[in-house]
Amino acid sequence: MNLEEMYESLGISCEAWSYGQKIEESLKERFAAIDETAEYNQLKVLGAMQRCRVSDIHFAATSGYGYNDLGRDTLEEVYAAAFHAESALVRPQITCGTHALAVALAANLRPGDELLAVSGKPYDTLEEVIGIRPSKGSLAEYGITYRQVDLLPDSSFDLEGIRAAIGEHTKMIHIQRSKGYQTRKTLSVSEIGDVIRFIKSIRPDLICMVDNCYGEFVERIEPTDVGADLCVGSLIKNPGGGLAPIGGYIVGKEEYVENCAYRLTSPGLGKEVGATLGVMQSFYQGFFLAPTVTAGALKGAIFAANVYERLGFSVLPDGTEERYDIIQSITFGTPEGVIEFCKGIQAAAPVDSYVEPEPWAMPGYDSDVIMAAGAFVQGSSIELSADGPIKPPYAVYFQGGLTWEHAKFGILKSLQKLVDAGIAKL
Repeated sequence: MNLEEMYESLGISCEAWSYGQKIEESLKERFAAIDETAEYNQLKVLGAMQRCRVSDIHFAATSGYGYNDLGRDTLEEVYAAAFHAESALVRPQITCGTHALAVALAANLRPGDELLAVSGKPYDTLEEVIGIRPSKGSLAEYGITYRQVDLLPDSSFDLEGIRAAIGEHTKMIHIQRSKGYQTRKTLSVSEIGDVIRFIKSIRPDLICMVDNCYGEFVERIEPTDVGADLCVGSLIKNPGGGLAPIGGYIVGKEEYVENCAYRLTSPGLGKEVGATLGVMQSFYQGFFLAPTVTAGALKGAIFAANVYERLGFSVLPDGTEERYDIIQSITFGTPEGVIEFCKGIQAAAPVDSYVEPEPWAMPGYDSDVIMAAGAFVQGSSIELSADGPIKPPYAVYFQGGLTWEHAKFGILKSLQKLVDAGIAKL
């Protein structure tokens, strides 16, 4: 059985396979450049692990309070070294990216302070954290106010709007690298650095926090390289490499990370407690693999953009743009397009391939959301996955793939579903 026949046996027509092969051939130079970035980042992570003298003793499990957990403490040194930061908090007790962001916000804001978002409205699940949508325990309930400055139509920062919005009570700046469920471009690390320098020229004391979810290892530098005081993300996305079963990270200035530790555990305890329960090997190995896994996901996003753009669908980023995260949005304009795409991604999964995803009222969202994710780690969006809210403009957000080969198959499977449903034509 040759390769084409293998794809056919898994439900991909000869027409869809041939179409994908032509596109893949046209992307060889871009894929080679991605591999070079992966090599650079691989060496960066390897160097951090070697300098921190990682040993197999650091994989040992701890329980209870977790006092003197050498693996936990050394992993945080590794993250700080790789991100060129003063300190890091990397814990299985951080349940997800939203939780990591909530910890960072609540730890460094006090009643009467103001949070200013300068890249527009944050991701949907942060709306209840902040209190944009009322929720128990929100920052708003503690007397922390919120303002935002939207990006300009070209997705650049509104510098004069930011200058005007910074007031005497402004304490913290929120910058979101990735687009979330918005149709804007992802911000590059360079752009983030420029706006941080602008903000610091107005008020050097402002804390600049970057939501780095989906962006780690896409470029050769991270927000902490360009002045971010805090950089926050999830281990079930890029830096977990698909192996981390849970967790989040916060890296940045020692003072602000320490505040996060006291918020995560308790005043007086901070970083000193938090048993790792046997997950350290997965955390270390996942971080080691993360540059390569991210590269595969990035190739998948570029491939998806070219597949669907050439069929006439609106894609963001487009097929030729530079990439600053692993997310690819495709606008179908109808709920059916979003649903069939997600069915295709689910059918391509190694886990739960036989089920069909349906839109439902997920916690933290203001509309029904459909999610496709047949993943080894539940909810891991560095694994092949796709999701989107069932509301105009009816766009789907695709990301992940532990290998480029799986990402490619998933995209072709989504295409086959859309062709079979009469939504796309080859």
